[in-house]
Amino acid sequence: MTTSPLTDAQLATQPAAYWTGLAYEALIAFTRDRQAELGFTQPQFWLLRNLSGNDISADGHGMTLPELREAMRSYLRPEDDLTAESRVLVERGWLRLDDEGRLWITEAGEAARVDLKQHGPAIRGRIHEGIDDADYVTALRVLRQMLRNTGRPVD
Repeated sequence: MTTSPLTDAQLATQPAAYWTGLAYEALIAFTRDRQAELGFTQPQFWLLRNLSGNDISADGHGMTLPELREAMRSYLRPEDDLTAESRVLVERGWLRLDDEGRLWITEAGEAARVDLKQHGPAIRGRIHEGIDDADYVTALRVLRQMLRNTGRPVD
C-alpha cells in the first residue's frame, strides 16, 4: 500500500501531540540503540554525568540512588533501572559505592564519561541529517509557543 504525502493544508490539521509523541519515542529509541551499539546505556551515561563534578554535579559529591532518581526525574523512563545500571558501572570500576550507600564516580568513570560524551555529536548528526538549523530552530520555537499556550513555562 502506498500513501501520497500530506499536503501543507493536511499537515496543518494534524494533531501536534500525535507527532511529538511519535518523534519522542523514535528519537529515544534511536539514541538508545546507537548507545547500546557502543556498549553503554543512556541511564549509565546519566549516572556518570550526574556524579561528575565536571558535568551536571555541582560539587562532585557522591549520591544515593534515591537522590539520583530525584535528580533525573524529568528524564528517566519507567523502564530505567538505576540499581541495575549502577551495579554494572561499579563492576566496570566507573563508580564506587561507599559504606553509606552513596555512589561516587571514579577516575576511570570520569574518563569513560568523557569518552562516551564524544559519541553525542554523531548521534545528533544522524538525527538532524537533512534538516537545516533554521528549520530546527523554527520547529523548537513552535513547540515552545505551544507549551506556553497550554500554560507550561519553558524558560
